[in-house]
Amino acid sequence: MAQKPSIPKGTRDFSPEEMAKRNYIFDTIREVYKLYGFNQIETPAMESLSTLMGKYGEEGDKLLFKILNSGDVLADFTDQELLEKNSLRFAAKACEKGLRYDLTVPFARYVVMHRNELTFPFRRYQIQPVWRADRPQKGRYREFFQCDADIVGSDSLLNEVELIQIIDEVFRRFGIRISIKLNNRKILSGIAEIIGEKDRITDITVAIDKLDKIGLDKVNEELASKGLTQTAIDQLQPIILLKGDNQSKLQTLKTLLANSEIGLKGVSELEYIINKLDQSTLSSELELDLTLARGLNYYTGAIIEVKALDVQIGSITGGGRYDNLTGIFGLDGVSGVGISFGADRIFDVLNQLDLYPKESIKGTQVLFVNFGQKEEEYILPLAMQMRRSGISTEVYPEAAKMQKQMKYADANRIPYVLIAGEDEIKEEKLTLKNMISGEQKKLTIEETIELLLNR
Repeated sequence: MAQKPSIPKGTRDFSPEEMAKRNYIFDTIREVYKLYGFNQIETPAMESLSTLMGKYGEEGDKLLFKILNSGDVLADFTDQELLEKNSLRFAAKACEKGLRYDLTVPFARYVVMHRNELTFPFRRYQIQPVWRADRPQKGRYREFFQCDADIVGSDSLLNEVELIQIIDEVFRRFGIRISIKLNNRKILSGIAEIIGEKDRITDITVAIDKLDKIGLDKVNEELASKGLTQTAIDQLQPIILLKGDNQSKLQTLKTLLANSEIGLKGVSELEYIINKLDQSTLSSELELDLTLARGLNYYTGAIIEVKALDVQIGSITGGGRYDNLTGIFGLDGVSGVGISFGADRIFDVLNQLDLYPKESIKGTQVLFVNFGQKEEEYILPLAMQMRRSGISTEVYPEAAKMQKQMKYADANRIPYVLIAGEDEIKEEKLTLKNMISGEQKKLTIEETIELLLNR
């Protein structure tokens, strides 16, 4: 018996209706990116592992999908190496390529490789799939799409302001209520400095980033397990739990970080961004959140994360500034900032809240019934005329029983059926049937097109 086919865990098939919904997401994001002057690029699904490794931290490196080299891989190994059964060493020697983990690192590589062709500041957007060897769960997949926008070659904080405006506009169009969380890695570095744990900035940020998931007690346990003193952990508590509106938080941080130059620089940057956004008309709430750390190593300034307010799901958009990223590839002094929309999570949110506009998932609008060769000769030119008018039209491919053709229209949610029998052909007309109400009208092709275009 043939084995039942399946797909890898953490991946999904998408039906025509689901693809219509996904394309609505991609098209909406693409339209807003274009409004802000971003141009599209694409990069390969696989990159050299040397490009990917070491860019996402130790945890990120573990989640990279590695691709086995072509040919007889084992021929390059000695018997002793195989007997060692060391998976890390095996992968290092047997895998030269990996599937991209995100779109930001490949973009940095792109900028370095094409720097002589680019005009800075360079604004690009990219909508492509990425892969992570993560444990699949609700809202978390091993293959998923990201929709990135980045600006490189400019230190201006107006870039952060515009990216947050883009986030706000995209979710306004979707009708999703969100909270935009904002922080700055310089502030986190300043906090580590004033509690006397400057060298443990990564441990601190990784731990406090989990506050929403595991709670304060567990965060404190993790900090202690990383070697922080109880005094340092105690000093950290009022900072982690800082309350109030954005302006009061900024004022408190100025006092708390008065002895940290880098911390005050972070406060100044956030104050600029928040004040500029306060002058615009954001639809969404903007919150300064000191627990927002995002574990990725490359953020150096502003950190941005978006949460849906009406659905329990993880981050649906994130981003930040990454001044040093291109330096890893030999191009120093190029500052960058970007955001990434999690299209798959947005898909789930829109489904749960039933927010898709009806026209976005509209398929075939009308089906021509096929009675035979004579009728085909009559309806084929008419079908072409309707398509040229922008009406999605199908012709049933064979002269099947009427009931079968009607069932096909019902199953595919086609709202209208056009019938051309002997009488209609003589009169040079068509019978238009509404599949929902059952109403029928005899119309010319011009009348049919006008009616359908106005529905």
